[in-house]
Amino acid sequence: MREILGRRRKPLFRRGGRSALLGAALHCATEWQWPVLPGVGLRPAGRQPAGGRLGLGERAPRRCNCPDPDCVVPGAHPFDPGLLAATTDARMVRWWWTNRPDAPIVLATGGRAPCAVSLPAVAGARALAALDHFGVRTGPVVATPTRWSLLVSPYGLPELGELLNSRDWVPSSLRFHGDGGYVVLPPSPTGAGKVRWERPTASPKLSTSFKQGGTPSRDAPWLPDVATIVDALVTASTSTPDGGSRLAY
Repeated sequence: MREILGRRRKPLFRRGGRSALLGAALHCATEWQWPVLPGVGLRPAGRQPAGGRLGLGERAPRRCNCPDPDCVVPGAHPFDPGLLAATTDARMVRWWWTNRPDAPIVLATGGRAPCAVSLPAVAGARALAALDHFGVRTGPVVATPTRWSLLVSPYGLPELGELLNSRDWVPSSLRFHGDGGYVVLPPSPTGAGKVRWERPTASPKLSTSFKQGGTPSRDAPWLPDVATIVDALVTASTSTPDGGSRLAY
């Protein structure tokens, strides 16, 4: 049968390991104008240390590629390059992931990029259920096995401070990722497991992301204001055991 020529639709992110990471990083940087950079990643799987034994079917834990032997977020943070190197430049993104094809995708939050609020996975599920019940629209939700991050439109520290000051108490397990912060995006591999979309990217209409020059990016996912979801997140986190202030996924 003769093939009908025409323009083929590109898949959002190519499937299959390394190509998926490069494809996702390029899509975030060029289509959505989200500044990204490669995370430090994990060390190659090696032998079990002397004296250590693994059970049947058990795998040796993957350690972070950074110098800290006790890193609590293995692979899932920037190191070299640092966070300030985050960019939307396609050539730089392609160079990074061509040389480091297994590197996690780190989104530098704040500025014109999305911000985020993260909380334990159990609390995140409760919060989404409550928001759905009251008809509150949410944006993309990033999930690791232990924590979920809700992406929101950019906010500043004064706005966030005023918002939280009106609450009697904010659990330490609830964390805010604004200017100077970051979130690891799917389909990144981390020491806690693979990062995934719990809620996929929503309709790009009325997007609050921006392209260079200040014009709205109509391709970027829609993002809610943090004020519309923070009450549900605080309530869900309050009713969930607090993991304390120790940084974790």
